Amino acid sequence: MAEAVLIDLFGLKLNCQKNCHQTLLKTLNAIQYHHATKAKFLCIMCCSSISCERDSEHDKCELETSNGLSALLGEYEIVSNLSMAASLYTIKQKIDEKNLSSIKVIVPRHRKSLLKAFIDQLFTDVYNFEFEDLQVTLRGHLLKQSAETNVITAQELEEIQNEIEIYLRSLPALKGELTIITSPSIPDIFIHGFTTRAGGISYIPTLSSFNLFSSSKRRDPKAVVQENLRRLANAAGFNAEKFYRIKTDHANDVWIMGRKEPESYDGITTNQRGVTIAALGADCIPIIFADPVKKACGVAHSGWKGTLLGVAMATVNAMIAEYGCSLEDIIAVLGPSVGPCCFTLPKESASAFYNLHPTCVRLFDSQNPCVDIRKATRILLERGGILPLNIQDQNQDLNLCTSCHPDKFFSHVRDGLNFGTQIGFISIRE
Repeated sequence: MAEAVLIDLFGLKLNCQKNCHQTLLKTLNAIQYHHATKAKFLCIMCCSSISCERDSEHDKCELETSNGLSALLGEYEIVSNLSMAASLYTIKQKIDEKNLSSIKVIVPRHRKSLLKAFIDQLFTDVYNFEFEDLQVTLRGHLLKQSAETNVITAQELEEIQNEIEIYLRSLPALKGELTIITSPSIPDIFIHGFTTRAGGISYIPTLSSFNLFSSSKRRDPKAVVQENLRRLANAAGFNAEKFYRIKTDHANDVWIMGRKEPESYDGITTNQRGVTIAALGADCIPIIFADPVKKACGVAHSGWKGTLLGVAMATVNAMIAEYGCSLEDIIAVLGPSVGPCCFTLPKESASAFYNLHPTCVRLFDSQNPCVDIRKATRILLERGGILPLNIQDQNQDLNLCTSCHPDKFFSHVRDGLNFGTQIGFISIRE
């Protein structure tokens, strides 16, 4: 049984005669009878006003004009907007507030493909949709069935995407102004930084507000993440159309841009101008690398597994092999990550960090010792030949624990599976 029921009356042409209102009243009563007992959310989506059958542009009637309807509509939440994108996004927010995921959509047959196309853009696989035809075609022709086909063309899909983009751009930033943490060690020939959680449009508490990753397990759709990225690109000065994130596997594979892209990798290197590369982080360390001499850069995603597998030095070695970089010229900046105050591992796993260096582990004799992945990463970079003064991990907010600072950062440790993601990014100026 559906947890939420959405009735699509958006853009329907209504006959102002009384019998048409009675037919609509009968239909809504039937829907409520079948779904209201178990559904936690009943919603009607319509435009701000529904046009009458008469052609006069100023001759309108609204749902509320019928007294019988007015009483029934009190049982429904009505979302009215001239924009489909705005209406569906508002409904999504209400569904998310109640943490619902099973949704029945009752929609006129001729609008089903259109509505599905909007839903595909604004929802993720977290939600389960079931569609049912809305049949209100009794005497009086309450619904003016459209002659449109039930197939969305490429042009129509583009128009839907444009409508959604325009609407999302209009939304205000949440949790304050967009903030980018930069390092004075990186010269101006590079654009770089680490994001915080402020200044985006993601509204779900654990994703709010500047989430920069969408997946089938989260409620933030790609369209919202893309709008957050667009705002970041505008603020930082890079091209969002030439932006590449790592495809995390918590290992040590590195994609050298220009070569065949692997299915998954935790490092990227490039010497292409105008291309921005990014490492994800939500407790794991996003690391950026820059060589101002050879004008090359790299990023790495270093969680505890990747740290032990040497993903940081694997990225450095790829820069050396591909671009002729020298160890003494490479600058490494460690972005915000979870600290040993909040990160523990079973003793068996923690032992590998202890063997690397005892200072990487606190309370080693406990069942779940505290592990310092930042210190371990620095040690491995120094052992690999990166100059200690070229490893930056303490300035500004870089050394703040992501789990300890919910106002600034996302954290898997703190927030659980539906966590948001910040990034470290770098590009070579064109």
